[in-house]
Amino acid sequence: MSIANPNIDPAQPTIRQLDEGAINRIAAGEVVERPASAVKELVENALDAGATRIEVAIADGGKTLIRVVDDGCGIPPEQLPLALARHATSKIDGSDLLNIHSFGFRGEALPSLGAVGRLTITSRARGFEAAEISVSGGQAGAIKPAALNAGTTVTLRDLFYATPARLKFMRTDRAETQAISDTIKRLAMAEPFVGFTLRDVSGGGEGRVTFRADAESGDLFDALHGRLARVLGSDFAENALRIEATREALNMTGYAALPTYSRGSSVAQYLFVNGRPVRDKMLYGALRAAYNDVLSRDRHPAAALFLDCDPTLVDVNVHPAKSEVRFRDPGLARGLIVSGLRHALAEAGHRASSTVAGATLGAFRREPTAPEGARVYQMDRPSSAARALSYQAQAPGFADMQQAYSARVEPDPIETGAQEPDEPPATALPLGAARAQVHENYIIAQTETGMVIVDQHAAHERLVYERLKAQMADSGVASQALLIPDIVDLSEADCASLIDAADDLARLGLVIEPFGPGSIAVRETPAILGQINAPALLRDILDELADQGDSQTLKSRIDAILSRVACHGSIRSGRRMSGEEMNALLREMERTPLSGQCNHGRPTYVELRLSDIERLFGRT
Repeated sequence: MSIANPNIDPAQPTIRQLDEGAINRIAAGEVVERPASAVKELVENALDAGATRIEVAIADGGKTLIRVVDDGCGIPPEQLPLALARHATSKIDGSDLLNIHSFGFRGEALPSLGAVGRLTITSRARGFEAAEISVSGGQAGAIKPAALNAGTTVTLRDLFYATPARLKFMRTDRAETQAISDTIKRLAMAEPFVGFTLRDVSGGGEGRVTFRADAESGDLFDALHGRLARVLGSDFAENALRIEATREALNMTGYAALPTYSRGSSVAQYLFVNGRPVRDKMLYGALRAAYNDVLSRDRHPAAALFLDCDPTLVDVNVHPAKSEVRFRDPGLARGLIVSGLRHALAEAGHRASSTVAGATLGAFRREPTAPEGARVYQMDRPSSAARALSYQAQAPGFADMQQAYSARVEPDPIETGAQEPDEPPATALPLGAARAQVHENYIIAQTETGMVIVDQHAAHERLVYERLKAQMADSGVASQALLIPDIVDLSEADCASLIDAADDLARLGLVIEPFGPGSIAVRETPAILGQINAPALLRDILDELADQGDSQTLKSRIDAILSRVACHGSIRSGRRMSGEEMNALLREMERTPLSGQCNHGRPTYVELRLSDIERLFGRT
């Protein structure tokens, strides 16, 4: 260590009562981490006051100015000094700290901000005249008359001027502005019936509006859908599934995107508990687990989920910034997210993201020529020799004709008599009627509103995978008994955690039992996994149990084996399919949940609307 004596003075220490200013500055260090933290506290105060319109103005990333204007209930003049006192609040009476219905409840935000900056509160409550009070570095001034029609205006200037050391840890103005914008957007999603405006007034004047969301109308789902379209973009709104699920006393609503509308990071994941934006590790883990079967590890789901329950079932007083919560029954919340999302994804059937079609249409447009020598990515296709071998394996004579064409057109089934004239045409079905196969891998189908291009290998791989999972669910996971049980030495606490989960693991083919203090005996393992490293598997399961309270490690490994089996057992690229086979594949896709994406989250088909195709040719 670089410090010889990092502890307090070796002489007899003296216990001192800190002055009020020091207490407030310490509290500010917990509550106000950066300008975005100050904005969060002030906007939450406005929401608790019943505001329907909130305008936030900032300058220099919130370092020199933060101004929050609302039309809420206001503060009577005689209560303004009390609003600046620590632990003074109108939101709770202190009798029950587990029955909290408001954003704030501690009464620390305003005195903490006044301790580290120059704070001015101007407010007018109904039936009172407007009044103003200022506090600078913890020193409050006198109440003065002011001009204000209604509501409250809180102005915070020179944040952290009283604690200059904190300024050294601030990021750039652009980064702080982005953090404030993210905070406003999260609160805007939580309150769709409230209008929000964020304005950057750096340099003086009216500034520029960087975010605006007018108050939505209609029922809750319509309002939320409109607000999410404004905050997250129309693409998310178009490709999001409505979520509505209940388990015991816990309700979940919101919207979750299709797997084919995935992101490269977790930036589009928003979780709320009783209307409060939270960043809870357990809830994020549950969201990830719900998409585990339809997304590869490097892709992340997009979702805005709202969990609501009786306030007594969740403790919001476990984090200084109230960004984490603790459920009385964490397993109930996790189970609701996982089961609710999986049910919604299964009900979506073969639906795939509309952004896939948009990207496909964009690929038809001419792009700038790549610089000379630049590598142009091109999808690998089988060589002519490989195609000849594939054709020869399928039927004699195919190899002779492989040079002639790599596409085939299917006749109309009504003209050939394969379909009765009075039957509804296959083009009326969601994935249409197969019309051709190109490059021995892609099925071209016609629908009433356009066309569909299907990747035959990816689609059939998903169908086989879902079939294998259904068979395993019906018959259970076969296990193989070990001739000599594996004895794994662990701590007694880890052993207890595994024994508690032993019944769940046994259903997946892993049979364990205690073997003396600090040891676990592995008696049986899932047969489909073959030979496994039991100690490593148990430690992976323990890590998940400690991190999320539940483990999907074993199930994920079994699903990965089924996925590989499905890949090898599905229709291969390069196989020529008859019209009946192609139509049968399309019909099975329509019946099978999650068939819109392959096992890795990539789309299995692209739908192009006729209107979009005509636009490419200038016909509209």
